[in-house]
Amino acid sequence: MRTTETVAIVVLFMALLAWSADAAAPAESARSEAAIARVTPKLQRALAKKKLELGAPILIRIFKETKELEVWVSAANRRYLLFKTYPICTYSGGLGPKLRTGDWQAPEGFYQVAAARMNPHSKFHLSFDLGYPNAYDRAWQRTGSALMVHGSCVSIGCYAMGDSGIEEIYTLAEAALRQGQPAFDVHVFPFRLTDEALASYKTHHWYNFWKELKRGYDAFEKTRIPPAITVRDKHYVIRP
Repeated sequence: MRTTETVAIVVLFMALLAWSADAAAPAESARSEAAIARVTPKLQRALAKKKLELGAPILIRIFKETKELEVWVSAANRRYLLFKTYPICTYSGGLGPKLRTGDWQAPEGFYQVAAARMNPHSKFHLSFDLGYPNAYDRAWQRTGSALMVHGSCVSIGCYAMGDSGIEEIYTLAEAALRQGQPAFDVHVFPFRLTDEALASYKTHHWYNFWKELKRGYDAFEKTRIPPAITVRDKHYVIRP
């Protein structure tokens, strides 16, 4: 191969690497940069007390009934530790999954958020898109779009965290993605799916759906490592 061809291939390869890195990085705005700068020192101090680092992989769990959002952070042994529980300011609808556009229902299920779903230009301060409908939702012909976790305290199907809450959550997520986590998991449950809690809903319309979610809940409770979750034949497949 001629030297000029070799140089051209190397230049193209380096350009592709640079493009790939840029594509994987979350977008920025003056608002997001200011928020991140504002809360980073506080977060770093709080993380250090638990021997955790800003930029480590994260997992988010949402519980509708108690209006809580948990942020878990990967520790040195790969197990995740609960960093902080944030109060959900509001969400719309009740217990149960979102089914269709306009039902004002907030989703339940297993979602993943990559860098492209982060929105530093949100109308509700800062936000990220859950990725509804996921493969499971689509298999059941559920419809809807732009289901977010965002700031402010209004909702038409989203989880509103208030501006101060979303600034910290967004910063933790942005740092994890920027440091190389391809996407972070968001597990959305109606309530804490213990055996006792689920048994009390045995006659509920969504009992069988919640039993399916419980497998993912139990897998993380047992290992403190996010399970691999796929969809086959209209059902979630959980692999620890």
